[in-house]
Amino acid sequence: MNTDNNIDSQDERGDMHFASGNLDTPLKKDAFALSNEEKIASIQENFRQIMDTLGLDLSDDSLAGTPKRVAKMFVNEIFGGLHPDRKPSASTFSNKYQYGEMLVEKNIVVYSTCEHHFLPIVGRAHVAYISKGNVIGLSKMNRIVDYYAKRPQVQERLTKQIVAALQDALGTDDVACVMDAKHLCVNSRGIRDIESSTVTAEFGGAFKDEEKKRDFLDYINLDTHFGA
Repeated sequence: MNTDNNIDSQDERGDMHFASGNLDTPLKKDAFALSNEEKIASIQENFRQIMDTLGLDLSDDSLAGTPKRVAKMFVNEIFGGLHPDRKPSASTFSNKYQYGEMLVEKNIVVYSTCEHHFLPIVGRAHVAYISKGNVIGLSKMNRIVDYYAKRPQVQERLTKQIVAALQDALGTDDVACVMDAKHLCVNSRGIRDIESSTVTAEFGGAFKDEEKKRDFLDYINLDTHFGA
């Protein structure tokens, strides 16, 4: 097999944004065999080698601490959503007010990382559900988005994971998510188009109905900016 051709083919698949149909983030079976401290130590050494290969002077005061900073950032921050122990509790409450219309949490900030080039994905998620007897705390919706965003991602999978997590927590299929995000692998490299963004959507249950879907999209477009 020609290794160079195989790498080129993988690059092309990444640029075309093909992704596995599996809803789960691809993880090794022993993904959590190492402690966080062991992962940080390993990443630190590997990143030091990358910097050295690039020709950077690691004795410089500005660069000396970079490998450890990057390693800690990877494990504790931007990829913290890989660890199941960090999954937010999604406790629900009885819908005592019998609120039967959709509830929409809009403009949830999304910071994620493209799994094809390890560059940032930055955007907004808009999430809605219709109660079937249970409601969830508003901040929990934001935390669920943040948890699944904090891992190497493709936007399609992230959108579906958010919907699936809320469906499971709320015990209803009536959940929807629309996400609009900029991918720096498009904005800062390759075509370098700084204006384009990517929009994905997942509509479950009642939101597959065109009228209900339109209502949700109308909610998203409401002007909810409040002046001082």
